[in-house]
Amino acid sequence: MNHFFAIFATDKLGREPLRSEIRPLHREYLREPHPHRVVVRLGGPTLNGCEGAMNGTLLVVEAGSLSEAEDFFADDPYARAGLFERVEIRPWCWGLGNPQMGA
Repeated sequence: MNHFFAIFATDKLGREPLRSEIRPLHREYLREPHPHRVVVRLGGPTLNGCEGAMNGTLLVVEAGSLSEAEDFFADDPYARAGLFERVEIRPWCWGLGNPQMGA
């Protein structure tokens, strides 16, 4: 049985150039996360204001376990490059909307 997990990651200060450089690889990974069986249901960058620069990542993923979600995120190109100051992964209960409409 799969479960949903919310992933919140905050960039280290001054890492905007690194984020921009790696973003195409990150986006490709989210769409094709092999060998992981995780499915990204929604995601996008967090911003430092409504029209501001990207400063983090928010994802909702479907995975078999918390450790599977953690392993998936650890292999993300952003994480492997050391972009994040802090990462939090929490079990999450889908309460509104359609989880089948994901990525």
